[in-house]
Amino acid sequence: METMTPQQPRILLAEDDPALRKALKLNFNKEGWFVIEASNGEEALNHAKQHRLDVAVLDVMMPKLDGIAVCKTLRSEGSDLPILFLTAKNDGEDRVEGLKSGGDEYLGKPFHLEELLLRIRRLMRRQSTNSPEVISFYQFKNGAEIDFDAFEIKTLHGEARRISKRESMLLRLLISKKEQVVSREEILEVVWGYHAFPSTRTIDNHLVAFRKYFEKDPKFPEHFVSIRGVGYRFSEK
Repeated sequence: METMTPQQPRILLAEDDPALRKALKLNFNKEGWFVIEASNGEEALNHAKQHRLDVAVLDVMMPKLDGIAVCKTLRSEGSDLPILFLTAKNDGEDRVEGLKSGGDEYLGKPFHLEELLLRIRRLMRRQSTNSPEVISFYQFKNGAEIDFDAFEIKTLHGEARRISKRESMLLRLLISKKEQVVSREEILEVVWGYHAFPSTRTIDNHLVAFRKYFEKDPKFPEHFVSIRGVGYRFSEK
């Protein structure tokens, strides 16, 4: 079974040709990248929504949904995932269509493997450069505070408390993505590590504690909200 480290780059590889997909995965693995495979557009879209990814490599001509449709859907939902299109159709109009849909790179088949790898590395660097600054301190409008690096909080009622490293990581993740729904999958990868499998109850227990610390009425949370069947959202309010 293939294993992944938390800091390992993650690539979505959506290609309906099994032989090409296998060859590309092998070369991506040699680069030290973790590969999530999809054989059609629907699978690709689901993976893109469920996993924390660094780059997506999408074949344009795929069953169920083509690569262009996958890209348009992701962009319409606010995703800035770097996307590279692979396609046998390599004329100017198709390139324009791919770029108009929100794609970042476009490579026609047949292609030189080293060129593909170089383009992917470039997208990874760009994504890394555009990553938001890691927050070290947060203050709520109600006066509560979080010092993420010191693992200390001041509750809504002015009580100083120590929190665990994992609690700090979860708080930082949710607050850094305020007003966005953070999936359980992303929490799993970032906070617990890819191969740990906490139950939904485990994550919910942390949210219950956060609500006691920071919410005026923990039974009706305004800041730490559970989105049933999807994930969790932090709202500043």
